[in-house]
Order: sequence, then C-alpha cells, then structure tokens
Amino acid sequence: MPRIDSTFTTLVIAVVLAAAVGYGVNEWTEARRLEQRTSSLAAVAQTEPAKPDWVASAPGRVEPRGGELRLTAQVPGRVAEVLVGANDRVAAGDVLILLDEDEARARLAAAEAVEAARRRDRDEEKVSGLAADRRAAEDELANAERSRHAARIELDRLMIARRKNGVNQEEVERARSELVAAGERVQQARAELGQVSARDGMPRPTRLEAALAQARAELRLAEIAFDRTRIRSPIDGTVLDVNVKVGEMLTPSPDASAVSIGDLTALRVRAEVEERDISKIRVGQRVMINVDAYPGRDFEGRVSSIASHVAPPRLGSRGPRKPTDVDILEVLIDVEGRPPLLPGMRADVFFMPDVTSGVTPPERAN
Repeated sequence: MPRIDSTFTTLVIAVVLAAAVGYGVNEWTEARRLEQRTSSLAAVAQTEPAKPDWVASAPGRVEPRGGELRLTAQVPGRVAEVLVGANDRVAAGDVLILLDEDEARARLAAAEAVEAARRRDRDEEKVSGLAADRRAAEDELANAERSRHAARIELDRLMIARRKNGVNQEEVERARSELVAAGERVQQARAELGQVSARDGMPRPTRLEAALAQARAELRLAEIAFDRTRIRSPIDGTVLDVNVKVGEMLTPSPDASAVSIGDLTALRVRAEVEERDISKIRVGQRVMINVDAYPGRDFEGRVSSIASHVAPPRLGSRGPRKPTDVDILEVLIDVEGRPPLLPGMRADVFFMPDVTSGVTPPERAN
C-alpha cells in the first residue's frame, strides 16, 4: 500500500511539472510574438512618409515673368537679314529681322509722289477764314506724321549699324529721343485738327482738299506697309530662340514664330491646379517649387494671379480630350530671387498652408 502511494505521488508531481513547463512555454511564445509585433510597428513607423506640410500640388512650367513673346511677320515676305541670335539682349523697338523691302519702298515712293502732286494742286486753290485754319492744321498733322516716319527709319538704321559695327550708343539714344518727340508732335497735331474741325460754321472740304486727304491716307498706308517689313522687339528682354534664316519665306501665322523674346530679369511658373484644390489657393500664398534639374533643392515663390475660369490642361496633354479628363485652374507664381531656372523647364509646385485663410495641411489617411 505505501508503494502505491509513492507511485501516485510521483505521477502527480510529473503532471504538475509538465503543466508548469507548458504554461511557461506559452508565456514565452506570447511574449516573443508581442516583441516581434512591436518591432514591426516601429519599423513601419520609421519608414512611413511624414505628414505633408503643403495643402495642394500642381504641375507647372517655368517662363519669363512677362511671358514668352513669339513674334512673326505681319505681312508675307522673304527674310533679307537676321540681326539677332539666341541670348542677345534687345531693347524695345530694336529691329530683329528685316524682310525684303523693295516692293514696299517702291509703293512708298509712289504714294509720296502722288501726295506731293495733290498738295500742289490744292495750294493753287485759295481759301480763307475757317477753311484756311483747317488746311493749316491738316498740313501740320501731315508734316508731323512724315517726320515721325523719318525718325523711325533713322533709328532703325542706327540700331542696325550698332549691331554690325558698333555705332556710338549716344547717337542711338538721341535718335530714340527724337522719335519719341516726333510721336508727341503727331498727337498734338491730331488733337489741334480735331478742335479746329469741330468749330461751328466750318465749310465742307473742296474737291482738291478731298483728293489730297485721300492721297495722304494712301501715303500713310504705304508707310505702315513699309514698317511691317521689319520685325521689332516690343520689350526690353533677351532673345530666347530664332527660328528663321536668310532667304526663307515668312507668313503671318501664330503657329510659326520667327523669334521668341522674354524678360529674364525675373521668372514665373504657370501652374495648373486641379478643380478639387481651387479653394486652397489664394493670391500671395507661399509656394515651393521643385525641378528635376536640381533634385533636393527647393525654390520659393508667391502666387501672383489666379485665372477666373477653369479650362482643359495644356501641360502634357496628349491626343483628343476625354470626358473623364479633369479641368484645371491656371495659377501664375512669381519666383523669388534669381534662381538658376530656365524658361520651358517643367516644375512641381507645392502650395504652403495659408494661415490667414485657415487652410491647413490635409490629414493623412489611416
């Protein structure tokens, strides 16, 4: 009997020890699993991207702050001379390209001859009083317009000569001042003629006076046609691209520019913001700009203007428009400072939180 009790006790102890070992193994396994899970969550937290500090993003393109001006001929003609090249600095009014002007010059000479003959015929007809005052005002305006055209041609000659053989800059500036003064005289003469013609009791023009007025109009048209054989810069800026050569034919076409100009003293970005982000954008908002040419480098800017309507995107559009395409709002951003950006570069634009309007960064999805 004592022997049976001893065996039973041994079995009980063995069972208890087995249960204790099993419980310990389970506890160790659960602790190990918890440790591994905690380590995995910590690793995910370290690799998960930080919450963005911008409220909206958009693609864009760098351009001169005043935009890129693409110039072409106003009349068809053969290119006689190209006076500028890429990266050349130009001033407003500088001649960039000369078209063949033989025909325009001949028409101008013919119109001048007809005007002179009509003026002699009219002068043989004597008038007095209000008619004489009107005739004097008409002659003053005609003389002022001829002087302005002559001043323009002289300035063109000096600017062309300066690019070729270095004419004194003082001569160019003097000619420029004379052109400005001639333009002011034309405005004054036109205003005086209007006042004289509006006087009560003014008689109607005679047949010879009407013929002279028609001849002067034809002369003015000939001057305009002559001016259009010269492509001039409308702004102070830098030549971005020249797309023609001597001997080529130019025709007025918005799709084929002869030369491109921009003011590179300041740059801007034209961004396309999706409709869903329109409420997050305002004028004056701070912007960060990234370009592929300078990875890891941010350029700062400010929103300068926002379009008043949404439109189809123009950056990177390929093929016909689809019904599912998203419309965009065009936003212009002035780039601060003098960054090493070039017109035409694609950019990624990030709009910073606007504290004044309560726009905050978007919450990250769980």
